[in-house]
Amino acid sequence: MKALQTEAKIENLQPVLGFLEEYLEDMDCPPALTMQLQVALEELFTNICFYAYAPASGDVLIMLDKQDSILKIYLADKGIPFDPTAKEDPDISLDASQRPVGGLGIYMVKQIVDRMEYQRVGEMNVLCLTADLNKVGKHGKI
Repeated sequence: MKALQTEAKIENLQPVLGFLEEYLEDMDCPPALTMQLQVALEELFTNICFYAYAPASGDVLIMLDKQDSILKIYLADKGIPFDPTAKEDPDISLDASQRPVGGLGIYMVKQIVDRMEYQRVGEMNVLCLTADLNKVGKHGKI
């Protein structure tokens, strides 16, 4: 398992994405899948930056673990409790002008990964994304 702890600031987005990219490159992950997983991580890290600690700031811990073809990406923060898995998926059949603002990013993450799980552990939000690196077709939805 590899871990990166950083302040949840948007200025740290590129190092966070680079951390994931380097990890996946070491595993010969296809570039298209790497990019999709980076999109998922970007969405979630950005949400933590803007909402978890607002108006203050705090840290986020990102852990990457791979067992066989299964990649798990963990994001942990001590921000306000928020379970993105409880958020109802938007009705994407509606015209954009008829949909409420927000929710598309989390929906997109759900389309990229095979599973998204949330736990509140003490004072921490812990989100786990699971992706089977052999299921490239599943990840081609976005």
